[in-house]
This record gives sequence, structure tokens and C-alpha cells, in this order.
Amino acid sequence: MSKIVINVTDLSKKYIIRHDNDAKYSALRDLIANKIKSGFKKNFSEREEFYALRDINFDVKQGERIGIIGRNGAGKSTLLKVLSQITEPTTGKIKIKGRIASLLEVGTGFHPELSGRENIFLNGAILGMSRSEIRKKFDEIVAFSEVEKFLDTPVKRYSSGMYVKLAFAVAAHLEPEILVVDEVLAVGDIEFQKKCLGKMEDVSNNHGRTVLFVSHNMATIKALCTSGMLLSNGKLIGKGKIDDIMQQYLNANHLISNDGVIPKGMSTYNTGVMRFVSAKLKNESTDNDLYYLEPIEFILNLESTKSYKDIIIDITINNAQGIEVVHACNKYEDYYKEYPIKEGMNCINLSIQNLLQPGSYSITIGVHDLDGTSLDYIESLLKINILKMAKEGSGYMFNNNLGMIRLESTWKITN
Repeated sequence: MSKIVINVTDLSKKYIIRHDNDAKYSALRDLIANKIKSGFKKNFSEREEFYALRDINFDVKQGERIGIIGRNGAGKSTLLKVLSQITEPTTGKIKIKGRIASLLEVGTGFHPELSGRENIFLNGAILGMSRSEIRKKFDEIVAFSEVEKFLDTPVKRYSSGMYVKLAFAVAAHLEPEILVVDEVLAVGDIEFQKKCLGKMEDVSNNHGRTVLFVSHNMATIKALCTSGMLLSNGKLIGKGKIDDIMQQYLNANHLISNDGVIPKGMSTYNTGVMRFVSAKLKNESTDNDLYYLEPIEFILNLESTKSYKDIIIDITINNAQGIEVVHACNKYEDYYKEYPIKEGMNCINLSIQNLLQPGSYSITIGVHDLDGTSLDYIESLLKINILKMAKEGSGYMFNNNLGMIRLESTWKITN
């Protein structure tokens, strides 16, 4: 039976948010008027309590690879910072057996004025390793990081990708009992990400190390992790096998109400320039059930604070494991065709050919300027279910689901 290396009991983290009662930017006449109204009283701020984490309880066993998932603001990064002793909890107890190496954001644990070589020894010392122990791992770390050419350059001159490569190499090779990794790996290139995932799997399977991993990439979570934890609004709402937790996340995470309205603040990323205010299936469906091969039709309402001559709109369809299956974009058919957006409300009609095999899928939508900058991006906006029965003609003919996409093909047999 694996021993417990992390025990968390009744963990909460509270922040105090201050709201100034005076606007940050005010005209002179407004400041004078406010002073007169208040009788020249001293300005004050309203205080609001915000719980980033509330009453969290869980155990982590040695060698587990746990994917921590949830929407932005769910409390994932705060939890990792508390476990890494970067942030103190407000209440609760944490018991940790073993050394923790944390890779939470670009620059964590590195001194910018020191060279890559010096930072390797600095991080090793922080982890409690002797200089001789670090020397034994030194060549392996440098080879893995792919930054040997710049090893004696101050890391403040590194690109974000180089920074992450060296930081991960140090964290993974200096033999911590627990490795904690946030979204930071997304900065590196695809090949290096694959190498990092392979390394985390190796240290877990072959060396008994424990890995806690946060990512919005469900395919990466699925590939690496054996179990998962689901956070929502600072609370732990699920812990178990990774497939079960991912399914719970996808089931609970669709945002659209019956009238199609998307609540404010639910975007994964938003610049404040425009946002999707509603999205609705045009299909005559119940509980978002669609017939086999029935086209998927949407009406999207997009509100913008300014006009655009042209924009890029895309929709991604992921399967129940979070793997991207289909990507549709308004620029695929004719990149040079313009799709203007006016200031105010815009209605977008979209129809997608449905070649999905039966099963559950989630929809992600995004809008971007022509430079590729995301203006509004919402993950897992809603869930759709592709049925085995067809609206007209033959439905899905097999008992088991085979693959994810039906491809049209031509068959010919010559005797």
C-alpha cells in the first residue's frame, strides 16, 4: 500500500479585496464635488473577503500523477502555491513528507542576475542537496535543458522558452520527492513539452516520485495523469480516476442557460474589447442531443466596444477526454473574405457539417483579430451528445463506437 505524502485538512485561503469608493480616474470637478459631499472626510475603501480556497481536504499517495483541473479562478494555482509554501494558508493543516520542487511560473526560483550554471547550484541548495550531489546531476540537467550554449549567460537574458527549459530540467533532475508543475510548460515548444511529459512519467513510474500537474490542455492531462482533482470556485468538488474527473468537468462545465445567455466573467481569456453574450443551438434538439450526421447549427451573439474590418472566429469540438477532434474557422474556405464587426451587437450564424461518431463532446468558441490575438475565448461552452439514431435514413450501425470522425470514402472490389 502506497504511503501518503501529502495530507491536506480543512485548507482555506482568504484574500481581502479593497474597493476604493472614489473612481481611479476622475475629472477635477468630480473630485471637488465629492469632497464637498463628504465634508472633506478622509477617503476610504470598502473591504471584501474573497476565498480562493475553502475547506479543501485530500490525500496524495506516493507515485501518484494528479491532474488538477477547473476553470480560470477555480483555485488551482493558489492550491499549488500553498502546497509549495509560497503562500501561507489562512486556515487548515498541510502535512508533506519529502522535498517539493515547484515550477509554477516563468522565473520561479531563479535569480535573474545569475547565470544558468549558477542557478542550477542555487536551486539544488534550496532543495537541500549538497554540491557534490548537484555535480552528479549537472551534465544530465544541461543536456535535457538544451541551453548549454547559454549556460554562463545571466538568465535575465533568456527567452521565456529557454527559462522554462532550464527550470524544468533542474526541477525534474534534482530528485525531489514531489514535483509540482503549473501551466508554465505551455511556454515551451511542442517537442520539449513531450520530453517534459515523458520525464514526469518516468520519475513517477520508475522512481516513485509524486507529480501534481495543472493544465487547461485536457489531452495533456489525459496523457500524463492517472488521477485527478476538480476545483470550482475554490472548492474541491471531485477526486478520483482521471477519466471520471474529466467527464465530471465536461458535464458540469457547460455554461449556457436555456435562453443561451453566457454569464459575464466566464471567459477563459478576454481582453474587454468584445465578448460572446449568448450562444444557442438552432437544431430542434432536447438536452443538446443531436441526430447522427445532423448538421450542427449555432447562433452566436457577439458584443463589441469598437468596429473591426475583419476578424477570425473559430469553434473547437473536444471529445469526452478533452482531445481536440474538430476545428472550424470562418477563414478556412476563403481567408481573404472579410467578416466585419460593428460596434455594439453582432449576430453570427454558423453551420458545421457533422461527421462525429456517437458520443459526448464539448464546444469551445473564440474570436481573434487578424494578428491572432484572442479577444474572447470560452472553453467548454456547452456539451452536445451525438445519438446513434438518425433523423432520416440509417443511423449508426455498430454496437461499439469506432473512432471519433466518420470519413467519406469510396470502395471498389474487383474480382
